[in-house]
Amino acid sequence: MEHVQPLGRPFPWGTIALTASVLALAAGSVVALVNRPTGARTEQSSRPARKGPALPPLRPRARISVLVLNGNGVSGAAGRVATDILGRGYRHAVPADAPASDYAISLVLYRPGWEREAQRLAKDARIRVVSTLDGRLPAGSAGDQLVLILGPN
Repeated sequence: MEHVQPLGRPFPWGTIALTASVLALAAGSVVALVNRPTGARTEQSSRPARKGPALPPLRPRARISVLVLNGNGVSGAAGRVATDILGRGYRHAVPADAPASDYAISLVLYRPGWEREAQRLAKDARIRVVSTLDGRLPAGSAGDQLVLILGPN
């Protein structure tokens, strides 16, 4: 031990240990990032798996015919709404009078298999009620997939 000379001050073991720990953590993080597969997601960004089969895409508005029935008795109401619907890209929007003019609310009705498109039409027309079509339609409306009945709101 002839070559060892005592230090004039205490050796800073704590500082050395802390510095070594920080460097080891940083090196480990770099290695983990470099070795991560390209398509891997972090835990925060992963989404839960979807349950059930994927839904088919919505049919485009340009393939949908809408019958707009005036159920509130206000002259021209169905024509104005039909024009608005056509402006949104729907294929046909035919205005007509409903069998009654005292509907309490506006609603969108749909044929079987057209529920999602009916929900979109209801959103487009700012109508809250969507329901299945009960089959009672005016003559000549067999080609319409959706029916919008205007109430006072």
